[in-house]
Amino acid sequence: MSSRANPKVAVLMGGPSAEREVSLTSGRECAAALRDGGYEVIEVDAGRDLALQLSEIEPDVAFNALHGRWGEDGCVQGILEWMGIPYTHSGVLASALAMDKQRSKDVYRAAGLPVVDSVICPREEVKARHVIAPPYVVKPNNEGSSVGVYLVNEAANSPPQLADDMPDFVMVETFAPGREMTTTVMGDRALGVTDILTDGWYDYDAKYKAGGSRHVIPAEIPAEIYDACLDYAVRAHEALGCRGVSRTDFRWDEERGLEGLILLETNTQPGMTPTSLAPEQAQLIGMSFSEFCSWMVEDASCNR
Repeated sequence: MSSRANPKVAVLMGGPSAEREVSLTSGRECAAALRDGGYEVIEVDAGRDLALQLSEIEPDVAFNALHGRWGEDGCVQGILEWMGIPYTHSGVLASALAMDKQRSKDVYRAAGLPVVDSVICPREEVKARHVIAPPYVVKPNNEGSSVGVYLVNEAANSPPQLADDMPDFVMVETFAPGREMTTTVMGDRALGVTDILTDGWYDYDAKYKAGGSRHVIPAEIPAEIYDACLDYAVRAHEALGCRGVSRTDFRWDEERGLEGLILLETNTQPGMTPTSLAPEQAQLIGMSFSEFCSWMVEDASCNR
């Protein structure tokens, strides 16, 4: 982090991933919040010439507001490490691990964290037959924001007809019933637990469209489950080697108590839109959006 009184921050947004539009919204919100915090801010729509863009800007810090592939899978982090530009959020290895859902599950299991079984299968095989017994979920192994998620119900007679733009290989995961909950970790501290209420599946629209979901924070759940979410989120953050801010998602089957709490995945680049969960949890501990973004800038470094 630069010692300049008014550090120049390049807010990286957009990019070529399936989550481009969400990233643009996150980036604009973060840029505005950082300007309110007194930083000199330059908004950067990250293109294939990102290294050249950054060479011309010469920022003191890169605020990573990219989502999806290239932005949160270690690729842009590698560029920033190579250029020696301090940056926010997780580094190369943690970003790549967390983005790969199957490999991150191996890390969770080694850390004693609860996950459901899953397999990686060719897309065409998943379209041809039930590769595991329903109910199950089919999703890309390396996308976020519920992009390309298919829920196959227990009574489904036929396998899902996946879109042609799904990857050649997909994850097929045992469906975890129950409530959708999430916990943000900032540094080494879990901020709180949010219970996410929707009328249906918590898909892309439910996450990002106004009114798509309702967030109950703090979650109105037993203290044992609340504390377990906090504990599991910090342990997941540490096991993956995350830095800065991350957010870990859970499903909780109330009928099974603590045994029904399942860790789904950890997001190393949580959304920073008006309906996003991490800023709401920061507000729960008394941090404004501007303060939350400023904390990430002050936390920025290389060698993450």
